[in-house]
Amino acid sequence: MVYVIADTHFNHENIIKYCNRPFKNVNEMNEYIIKKWNSVVGENDTVYHLGDVGFGSDEEIQKLLNRLNGDKILIKGNHDLRRGNNGWIRVGFSGVYNKLVIINDLVLSHYPIEVDDGYINVFGHIHDKTLDEKYNKENHFCVSCDVVEYIPVRLEDINYKRYHKL
Repeated sequence: MVYVIADTHFNHENIIKYCNRPFKNVNEMNEYIIKKWNSVVGENDTVYHLGDVGFGSDEEIQKLLNRLNGDKILIKGNHDLRRGNNGWIRVGFSGVYNKLVIINDLVLSHYPIEVDDGYINVFGHIHDKTLDEKYNKENHFCVSCDVVEYIPVRLEDINYKRYHKL
C-alpha cells in the first residue's frame, strides 16, 4: 500500500498551540502520531510525507523515523529546508524531493498548487485552515495531520473519494 501524510511537526512545541492540537507536550504528540501511523502502515508499505517532518538533531529525528513503519519518502516542506536532501536520507528517508511527485493523476506537494483538469493535488501545509478560494476544492485534498486524525491516508482512498462523492 502507498500512503500520504503531511505536517507531523515532531518535536515542535509551538505547533500544539498554533493548531490547537490536543496534546499536553511534544512527547505526547510524538507518541500519538507514531501510534496512529503504525496502526495503518505496515513494514512493506510506502509513505510519502508531504513536508514539515519535525525539529531536532539528526539523532532525535532518526530515532523517531526509525519507529515509523514503512518506506518513507519526503517531499520537502518549508520547515524541512535546513537539512539538505542527503541529511534527510541519513535520518531515514529513502528518497527526497524538493517540490512535487506525480503518481498517475495525483500531484503530491507540500503547498496546495493549481493542477490541470483530470488531476488531484494532494498537499499539506495549511493544516486545518480553509483552502484558498483560488483553488478548486473538487481536485484538492489536504492530508495535514490536523485534518486526517494523524493517520496516513491510502492513495487509493483519495481516488475512491474522487469518483464516489462521499
